[in-house]
Amino acid sequence: MSFVSQFNQLPIGEWMTRADSANSSAVQKVLGKPRLTLSDFPDLLSLAASASLETMSQRSQELTRQRFGKVIRFFAPLYLSNECINNCKYCGFSRDNAILRVTLNPEEVAVEARALKAQGFRHILLVAGEHPKFISTTYLAECVAVLQAEIPGISLEIGPMETEDYRPLVAAGAEGLVVYQETYDRLVYDEMHTAGPKKNFDWRLETPERAYEAGFRRLGIGALFGLSDWRVEALALAAHADYLLRHCWRAQLTLSLPRLRPHAGEFEPLTSLSDRELVQLICAFRLVFPDVGLVLSTREPATLRDNLIPLGITHMSAGSHTEPGGYTGAGKDNIHRTQRGRIIPLADGASEFAPQPARATNATGQFDIADDRTPLEVAAMVSRLGYEPVFKDWDTALTA
Repeated sequence: MSFVSQFNQLPIGEWMTRADSANSSAVQKVLGKPRLTLSDFPDLLSLAASASLETMSQRSQELTRQRFGKVIRFFAPLYLSNECINNCKYCGFSRDNAILRVTLNPEEVAVEARALKAQGFRHILLVAGEHPKFISTTYLAECVAVLQAEIPGISLEIGPMETEDYRPLVAAGAEGLVVYQETYDRLVYDEMHTAGPKKNFDWRLETPERAYEAGFRRLGIGALFGLSDWRVEALALAAHADYLLRHCWRAQLTLSLPRLRPHAGEFEPLTSLSDRELVQLICAFRLVFPDVGLVLSTREPATLRDNLIPLGITHMSAGSHTEPGGYTGAGKDNIHRTQRGRIIPLADGASEFAPQPARATNATGQFDIADDRTPLEVAAMVSRLGYEPVFKDWDTALTA
C-alpha cells in the first residue's frame, strides 16, 4: 500500500479537533513522555503548546545535539533551467508568466558548480522546472555525470518521474531527491495547479517512494506554507514523514518548511505562518522526529535564521541564487522567452541583455531570497553560535 492509500484515510479533521481543544495539562503530559510519536503531534501544534514554547525549544535543542551534534550541513541550489510546462499560481516559473528563461548546457552547469565549489560547497541541489522538451532524463544524467567527479553530494529537485527514469540519474551519481507536495490540501492543490502534469496530486505524492525504489539514498519532502492552513499542512507532512521512515528506512529523510516569497506574477499568500508559529513547527517536528534532518533555506531573513539554528535545524543553504546562471552568468547569451514550448529569441541589443546591478544574469529567478549573506558570512555566524559549519558530509569512497 502506497502513502496515497494511507493519506486518503488520515483523520486530519480529528487531529485538528484535538489541536483546537488541547489544554496545558494535555500538552505537559505529552512533553513529559520520553519518546513522542505521530499521535502526539496534534497537541504540539495547539495554542496551548504555544504557551509552552520555551520548554519545547529547550527539549528540541537538546534532542538535536544528541542526534546530530553541534553541526550545520551546508548546501547550495544550482538552477539548471527555469522552463516549465506547468501553470502553478504561486511559482515564478509558471508557464504563462512572461519571464526571461534559459536552460544551461552541461558545460555551463559545470561552470556554475565550480564557482560553488570555490566557495566551499560539496553538496549541491540541482533544480529545474518541469518541461520534457528542455529537461529530459538524458539531459539531467549528463548534468549529474559532468559534476560527479568534483562534487561528492548531488541531489535533484525536478519534476516527478517514473522509477525507471530515475535509475539513470542514480547511476550517473545523484544520491538525493527532493520533492515538495506544495500543499497537502487536495482542493487547494487543484485550484493552484491549473495546467500541466503537476495537476496530478497522487502522482506527486508517490514520488518519494518511486525515488527510493530507484536507489536514491536521501529523500527530501516538504510543504509550501502560505497556501493552506499551516496546521493541516503540518499534520499531513508529519504523517508522510512517518510513513517514509517506516517504508523507506534505508534512506535519510529531510523535511523543509518553506514560506512563500515574492516572485514573478501577482499571487499573494492565501494563509500566513508567523515567525512564532514557525518556531513551534520546527520544535514539534524535532520532538516527534528526532532523527530527521530539518532544512532552513535563504527564504527566511538573516536574523530569524540565526535564531532558528539552535532549535533543531541541521541543513542550511547560503548565498543562494534561484535563477539559472545566477552564480557566474552562465547561459546569459541564450536568454529568451518561451511560448507554448517554442523559444522566442530576444531582439539583438534588447534591454533584457543588459546586466542588472549585482546580478550575473537577467534570467528570472523562481522567487526572491531573504538572506543575501555570502556563504562565508553565514558560516562565520554558525561558528559564533558554537556550531561547526560542514560543507562536505559524504564521499563515494565510503561505499566504493
